[in-house]
Amino acid sequence: MFPGRKPLLALCGGVCVAAALALGAYASDALLTGNFATVVPGEVYRSAQLSNTLMNRDVPRYGIRTIINLRGANPGEHWYDKELADARALGVEHIDFRMSAKHELTQERAEQLIALMAKAPKPLLIHCNSGSDRTGLAAALYVASVARRGEEAAEDQLSLRYGHLSLPFVAAYAMDETWEKLEPWLGFTDS
Repeated sequence: MFPGRKPLLALCGGVCVAAALALGAYASDALLTGNFATVVPGEVYRSAQLSNTLMNRDVPRYGIRTIINLRGANPGEHWYDKELADARALGVEHIDFRMSAKHELTQERAEQLIALMAKAPKPLLIHCNSGSDRTGLAAALYVASVARRGEEAAEDQLSLRYGHLSLPFVAAYAMDETWEKLEPWLGFTDS
């Protein structure tokens, strides 16, 4: 038997348990809250796909005037048709902007998204399916280019706090790659 092996195995096991608990806590919170979070108070919010609670409680509570759906138009899909009907009933503007978490966003498409977010009636709510990846990039672009809150605040939007895994072997890493390529264009030249 190798000396010190048991403490090392215990440490590894402890780290794995702690990671699993942290991931479980995040997942529980995200399920309960719909991954709803403030990006810029009174101006921009983010979430996962809108549940009945988010739509009927939080949209009015935060005075949301515009919903930007990053999943794109999906007529005939129950979630989409319901979201449109609910937004209409609440008098909220609904905008579709199709993105994929698996594919990088070009600078031209980023410019379109930024312009859309800048001119949309505020407060606005940005969402995708989980509220982690596409929503994280959109929120980062807003924080960097419209709110002008700096690189660190923008990058925080693409973080584990919202369920975004910044790992090269994860399909949604395309959002990180997009961010890195757009940083100089956004004025972050020291990255």
